[in-house]
Amino acid sequence: MPQPLSSKENALFRQVIRNYEEKQYKRGLKAAEQILKKNPKHGDTMAMKALIINSMGKTDEAFALAKEALTADMKSHICWHVYGLLYRNQKNFEEAIKAYKFALKLEPGSVQIQRDLAFLQVQMRDYQGYIQSRTAMLQAKSQLRQNWTALAVAHHLAGDLEQAEKVLTTYEESLKTPPSRSDFENSEAVLYKNSIIAESGDYQRALDHLQSSAKHSLDHLAVMELRAEYLSKLGKTDEAATAFRALIERNPEHPEYYHKLEKVLGLDSSSTSSRKAIYDEYADKYPRCDAARRLPLDFLTGDDFTNAARAYLSLMLDKGVPSTFANLKHLYADASKKEILASLAHEYVEAKDAQSSDEATSDGELKGKPAGLYYLAQHYNYHLSRDLTKALEFVDRGLELVPSSVEFYMTKARVWKHYGNTRKAAEIMDQARNLDLKDRYINTKTAKYQLRNNENAKALKTMSLFTRNDSPGGPLADLLDMQSVWYLTEDGEASVRNGLIGLALKRFHAVYNIFDVWQEDQFDFHSFSLRKGPIRAYIDTIRWEDRLREHPFYTRAALGAIAAYLGLHDSKLGTNGVNGESKASAEEEAEKKKALKKAKKEAQKAEREAAEQAAKQDPNKPKSATSETPKKDDDPLGLKLASTEQPLVEATKFLLPIIQLTPKNIDGQIAGFEVYIRRGKYLLALNCLNAALALDATNPVVHEQAVRFRKEMDEKLSTLPVKVADVIRSDFTAIDESTDLKTYNADMLAKYEDSAPHLVSGVKVQKLLGEDLKVCEGNLQKVLSMKTSDWEPAAEALGLLFQWRSSEAEAFKKAAHETWPEVTLFSPPVSS
Repeated sequence: MPQPLSSKENALFRQVIRNYEEKQYKRGLKAAEQILKKNPKHGDTMAMKALIINSMGKTDEAFALAKEALTADMKSHICWHVYGLLYRNQKNFEEAIKAYKFALKLEPGSVQIQRDLAFLQVQMRDYQGYIQSRTAMLQAKSQLRQNWTALAVAHHLAGDLEQAEKVLTTYEESLKTPPSRSDFENSEAVLYKNSIIAESGDYQRALDHLQSSAKHSLDHLAVMELRAEYLSKLGKTDEAATAFRALIERNPEHPEYYHKLEKVLGLDSSSTSSRKAIYDEYADKYPRCDAARRLPLDFLTGDDFTNAARAYLSLMLDKGVPSTFANLKHLYADASKKEILASLAHEYVEAKDAQSSDEATSDGELKGKPAGLYYLAQHYNYHLSRDLTKALEFVDRGLELVPSSVEFYMTKARVWKHYGNTRKAAEIMDQARNLDLKDRYINTKTAKYQLRNNENAKALKTMSLFTRNDSPGGPLADLLDMQSVWYLTEDGEASVRNGLIGLALKRFHAVYNIFDVWQEDQFDFHSFSLRKGPIRAYIDTIRWEDRLREHPFYTRAALGAIAAYLGLHDSKLGTNGVNGESKASAEEEAEKKKALKKAKKEAQKAEREAAEQAAKQDPNKPKSATSETPKKDDDPLGLKLASTEQPLVEATKFLLPIIQLTPKNIDGQIAGFEVYIRRGKYLLALNCLNAALALDATNPVVHEQAVRFRKEMDEKLSTLPVKVADVIRSDFTAIDESTDLKTYNADMLAKYEDSAPHLVSGVKVQKLLGEDLKVCEGNLQKVLSMKTSDWEPAAEALGLLFQWRSSEAEAFKKAAHETWPEVTLFSPPVSS
């Protein structure tokens, strides 16, 4: 039985609740202690005390006390509610839902418990449970519009569009007086209902509803866009064309409006003159409009393209628009257009050369001739038209005219990056940064290039110029707080190259955790969106969150983590991948220890500099609101992460979102194969292999994996369960069981004899199939004789030679340096 409280203690208990809600934790704790002195087994007070100490960071103690509270009073809805809140705080939503449901059984009328349960259900995508919760909340307070909207949202997310519309209609019919036209919540609700009707595919009814109920909506642009879209889908071409023209009048820079106008007018690729007439009309009407001049370049050809491109290019270069090349580079997929644009840029520069030299360009301005040189420098640096020697030539000519141009220095750094000279690229990008010390973008670029050159400490120092260094933990802590995903990813990749696998994993896990935070951040929007009314944006957010980890930022960091964990797994087995020989040598272990020691020194130095910076702060300056002592990181270098006993399980955690959300990413499928083949999950490995083959059967790495799988099945198929073996026999058709793998590999090498990546993969397969080491070393030497500017296959070949402990490695590196003298990787180390 729960202990009853006196009226004085009841007032004190209400104060405890108030103190908790106002985050006055010390006062709340003091009041709770007062109650518990007289009533030591009062469950509700114990539960509230647990909630308070949990907010003060004592999670384990809070859980122990909450369990004690439940033991004291199992039938208290407050105890169960608090127990659920503690689990929710720990992100254990399943257990939190169980606790909320138990609390709700004890107190069915509690609005707060019902609301907390509903938010957890939508967070967990338990839409049927969410419908039940929202129905109960609506029955309790049917006068609130947000309860009706929330139930409609629940049905919508569950896929029942008819019921969602019915709920909204029922509420509208219950209104005795129509809402004001300035009512934002009503305006959004009407458009939301319209979107549900359209989603059901009934565009005529959606159009009728839009014209009758939503014509006075506060979101005029949405109404115009939806009306044009519905008219287009219904085949009402004249009205649709008028609607899209009205949209262009409103925003002539929106490319999609032009494309849809062409579509409703029935203009296809053969209607070049009619399409051009549309753009000419708006180019004349809006002289400053860029889209009307640029978009026709996508479909014009021959002389029409040349004339239009000349006019556009001259206009942009005369104005000095830095993004001119970025606006046009997509046209380079067409070889003829690429050549025409290059010749026009040359023609422009030559014409400026012929003019009098009185047209002196003011310092730092990219107009006229400097703009033309800038375009040509980018043209020759672009991968579809790359000639790095010419690119440098145009950069140098540009710098003669505008010696303080940040853009030219940045382009020069990019050129050296493409040469493979990361050292020089980082130095030149730093020169660009020094030309404009107030520009955060160029500062960020410099840090990125320094990371590409494996200068982690220098990059952090560069980033610290624009971070809050007075915060505890220094610039790195601020970058983590600001969720700088790009920096963490680049820092992780640089750490891998430096041999600091633990630190790399630390960074990759930080990125993984940031995506977790973004996933959890939607929690706040479940209530906010219903209170404020932007339901369409809320639905879009929910659907975006469901596919959050398909973002390229996640994929890149995850692939880096998977590669690191695969390396850890292979090193634990005493191999380096499938072609490995033995564990790391004593010399390599010494190098790793040296790198780790250096990383510790750099971390300590960064902390010391941050402390010094904080000490220099004005003592009269008020402290930051977030200046409380941060939680100490007990594994700053990621040593615990690197010492995991289950690296493949950790790799799988990063892998699953890639396989599920981005199945057409071939790098993800390749990584999936590597993880699953090592785990002995052959059906999953085969799924990844077949997916990769479907995406690009000519990929050299996929060839390697197919041979490895065939070889492994030749050895192990008979030992697998019968059903598994039958599935593999029927689904693995890339290489027949009777195929001689050496001949199969030789045929691939003959077919792609001019491809360095295929040669490297073919040699790896030769080593796998038992070829003599000397033969494999000799075959890798052929990479050096191939006439290509791509040095990356040679870098992979060098890595293989070091991995095999080959005596030819240093000679190969020296020969590669002679072939690609600018590549930092092949250059002799610079003495510090």
